[in-house]
Amino acid sequence: MIHHREDDTQDETRGAIFLSEYVLDINEGSGFLNALSVEDQKTVRKMGTRCTFEKGDSIFHQGDSHTGVWIIESGRARTYYVGPTGREITLAYWTAGHFIGGPEVFGRGRHVWSADAMEDCEMVFLSGMSLQKLVRDIPDVAIAVIHGLIAKGKCYSALIQMLGTRSVTERLRQFLVIFADTHGRHEGTTIIIDRTITYEQIAFIVGATRQWVTQTLEKLRAEGVLEITRSEIIIHKFNALQIE
Repeated sequence: MIHHREDDTQDETRGAIFLSEYVLDINEGSGFLNALSVEDQKTVRKMGTRCTFEKGDSIFHQGDSHTGVWIIESGRARTYYVGPTGREITLAYWTAGHFIGGPEVFGRGRHVWSADAMEDCEMVFLSGMSLQKLVRDIPDVAIAVIHGLIAKGKCYSALIQMLGTRSVTERLRQFLVIFADTHGRHEGTTIIIDRTITYEQIAFIVGATRQWVTQTLEKLRAEGVLEITRSEIIIHKFNALQIE
């Protein structure tokens, strides 16, 4: 369900999440609109359509025709792929400042993955034709689109590298490192992360089953590396999670 709104959106500071060897690269491409002047930002928003998605809403489906891109103003969206057997893998969680709907940003071809809202989201939708006009008229928009596509190319390349060269245990440990870096807060030597993700969602990211994730996290808890409550993941030994 899509709902249209006229009020201003709120900025978010949380970073995107995807599997990568390099934590510092995680939030590249998040400043799609921030890279523009105030006037150019107004022009982009005027060309677009303000819309909101409720938690659980589908944004686009694998196989749908590309129609344009959605710039996330607030909230969190997930992109994911479903294989012929029904097996699902999460490609990334995207937060405010990122856009989704590529790689055919000008509205050609069909989506090769899907996207849904992980929480209530506010976005600006730009049709392929509108984005094409903006790129022609405002050079900084073209640069912003290129930077965004570069960041997404690095994201999916990093995912392939992790899936192809790291064991599922290493992928889970690296996910926890990334999650701590992007969403954690330090209290002394402890890192505390609010639980905004389920075991099943973690399984979809690292390429495992929910049961395996549960068992492995329990093993890490028994080793004193972390503890998990109903609302938090508390990491006591961050260095023990880091992979070589």
